[in-house]
Amino acid sequence: MNSSNEGSVKHSRLRYFGMVVFGIVLIIAGAILAVLGFKLLRLHGSPYYLTIGLVWVIAGLLTLFRRGAGLYLYAISFIATLIWSLWESGLNGWALVPRLDLPLLFLIFAVLLMPARRANGEKGYRPYGIALLVVTVVGLGIAVPMAQKPYPVAAVTTKPGNYFDDVTAPASQDWPTYGGGYGAQRFSALSQITPGNVSGLQRAWVYRTGEPHMANYGNELTPIKIGDTVYGCTIRHKVFAVDAATGKQKWMFDPKTPPESSAPNSACRGVSYYANPQAQPGQACSTRIIAGTMDAKLVAVDAQTGQACEDFGSHGFVDLMQGLGKWPPSIVSETSAPTIVRGVVVAGQQVMDGQLRSAPSGVVRGYDAVTGQLRFAWDMEQPDITTLPAPGNTYSLGTPNMWSTAVGDEKLGLVYLPMASSAGDYYSSTRNDEERKYDSGITALDVATGKPRWVYQFVKNDVWDYDTPAQPSLVDFPTDKGNVPALIVTTKQGDLWVLDRRTGQPLHQVEEQKVPQGGVEPAERAPVQKRSLYSRTQKPDLTEKMMWGISPIDQLVCRIQYRSASYQGIFTAPTADKPWIEYPGNNGGSDWGSVSVDVHNGLIIENYNDLPSYSKLVPRAVDDAMNVFWLGDPRYKNPPPGRNRPQAGLPYGQDVNTGWVSNIGVICKQPPFGMIKGIDLASGKTLWDRPLGTAERNGPWGLHSMLPFQIGLPNNGGVLTTTSGLAFVGATTDDYLRAIDVHTGKTLWKDQLPAGGQATPMTYEVNGRQFVIIMAGGHHGMMTPEGDYVIAYALPEQK
Repeated sequence: MNSSNEGSVKHSRLRYFGMVVFGIVLIIAGAILAVLGFKLLRLHGSPYYLTIGLVWVIAGLLTLFRRGAGLYLYAISFIATLIWSLWESGLNGWALVPRLDLPLLFLIFAVLLMPARRANGEKGYRPYGIALLVVTVVGLGIAVPMAQKPYPVAAVTTKPGNYFDDVTAPASQDWPTYGGGYGAQRFSALSQITPGNVSGLQRAWVYRTGEPHMANYGNELTPIKIGDTVYGCTIRHKVFAVDAATGKQKWMFDPKTPPESSAPNSACRGVSYYANPQAQPGQACSTRIIAGTMDAKLVAVDAQTGQACEDFGSHGFVDLMQGLGKWPPSIVSETSAPTIVRGVVVAGQQVMDGQLRSAPSGVVRGYDAVTGQLRFAWDMEQPDITTLPAPGNTYSLGTPNMWSTAVGDEKLGLVYLPMASSAGDYYSSTRNDEERKYDSGITALDVATGKPRWVYQFVKNDVWDYDTPAQPSLVDFPTDKGNVPALIVTTKQGDLWVLDRRTGQPLHQVEEQKVPQGGVEPAERAPVQKRSLYSRTQKPDLTEKMMWGISPIDQLVCRIQYRSASYQGIFTAPTADKPWIEYPGNNGGSDWGSVSVDVHNGLIIENYNDLPSYSKLVPRAVDDAMNVFWLGDPRYKNPPPGRNRPQAGLPYGQDVNTGWVSNIGVICKQPPFGMIKGIDLASGKTLWDRPLGTAERNGPWGLHSMLPFQIGLPNNGGVLTTTSGLAFVGATTDDYLRAIDVHTGKTLWKDQLPAGGQATPMTYEVNGRQFVIIMAGGHHGMMTPEGDYVIAYALPEQK
């Protein structure tokens, strides 16, 4: 046998083997699509998957038996798939990915297996297959980018000015509170770093806290800066001070929290600073840092030395568990920076979600910033209890709490509390009138008396975990009748609200939207919900076509889940007989990161999630049978994934899939998953709205796709803006810190962080040099890399 014949035989054997393998793969893939497609069709979904699955099975059988017709049939099915994909998705590149990636891969194999010539020597069909492949790839490669329209940009109509008063002036050289200035605008008047020179931004110093990570970590710190010192805290709530110019540690205070007090999200978002106006020169603790701890304490340490302030509480500590009763470790923790108004430290507490109806109280208390003495307690159900309850009693159980960060108004003597929902987030029948009044809204407390001045509720009888997560910002809001003292606050459901901070009345139009009824408590559901007409991040309702994945198969699974669930739009009532879709989900919209208000240039920057949740109420007997019990139950064991909300004491537990993530770790809703937008301050008009984040460090099974394309990512953490026209934001799961032009939304600079940047940046000036700081520590819920880095950026020093 000559070499030519030997080569021909080898080629024939290789093609035979290839057709067998390809045929088997087509049969398997087609069978999966057909079986699942039949299920989707029975749910009144798209017939495409069943049809194409059957065609693939036939094509696979023909190919398996070395019939070229199988390859040609597959090529025809690809043309049909291409037409269907364009009909469903247009030229939306990300939407086309799961529809075409696997079919395109199969087409490549089909073309390679097509004979170049027929048995009679005539030209075969391979050139036509190659042409189809080239036209598809080149055509989409040209058409998809060309179809992407430029993001619209509108001009700011609010005139530049000073939209603040003397006590809510923005931060400048210092960053004295968690939210920047005392108005918590997350805005700085500094302008050394500009859109023109931000490309030269470099790392100036890096401070490592040395804190080892725990299973549930969330480094969400925004430090503060006073004078020449930056203050912050670690995930185990150690308080540290570093030199603002060099990052060199000055001191670290360890509150020695027991390891078992680790909360579900072991975060320390910030610390607070207080200067005692009555202190004598050189007196210990004349300036102090006050912070919360994981085991629910307040601690005060000397800002100069890091030593505990002996005059505060008991040797520097106040026990927030007083009056709450006895609970297992980690049920109650203090994760947010306390708010100090007129010498009163106002603190709520984080109570572990979903454990039991009679959870620890949501009482909010005020303590003397010097002595730690309890000044007031606000218990919404027992207003006569103004300090501690009687011995043997507790504050009211299960009431809405304030786990987020408040903001204070020194001039009005008010503190504005972003309130969560009652314990047992997803079931409301056992709530009383006071809980229904105060949950999921803003309550203004008088810091002198601890009594509510006013309340404004964003969600009636919340059963969606739409608690108010964001710290409000204080501004002088421009109106036709002049500037009005106002607060601006965003919500998980995507509404941005502007309220007169004296009265709580909205300074814009509000509509009452009819919402879905039914669910397990039909009599409990309000017929309408209030919606802000000032600004809203909410996108159109989900449809089956908007389901996503990395292949037709997992996309099909998501489509089946969509069709299997109850969904009538936002505020769909919780159900137990089937899952329900919550969109926006319980992570927003916006979360604790809040908004940034540029009170000089008259605009707001808001980053937000565009994600659903996929949830189901679980009957008590089912949870019990699966050993899903609350943390303090003697029968408690580690629950199955997603089943950590037993809601003991209620008829149902809760199965929550936040973000609606598939079994392979891919979000079921098509991109974008996260956005950032600019908003005109006076009108609420959207100036621009863009996806935030690239796909390069995201993918199935936690793998990195390495695709440097804008996709819009889940994000946690807020935005910093400066008067020079820059917005700095980390937050995303691609682990970048970005600088964005506030007028266009265009990214001007970015730097890859060594760990997740799920924190809000801050800025300050020292020695004539402006620094931008971010905590890069990662976040277990966002599945970003862990670390212990506090990173400072600045322009190169002038020599």
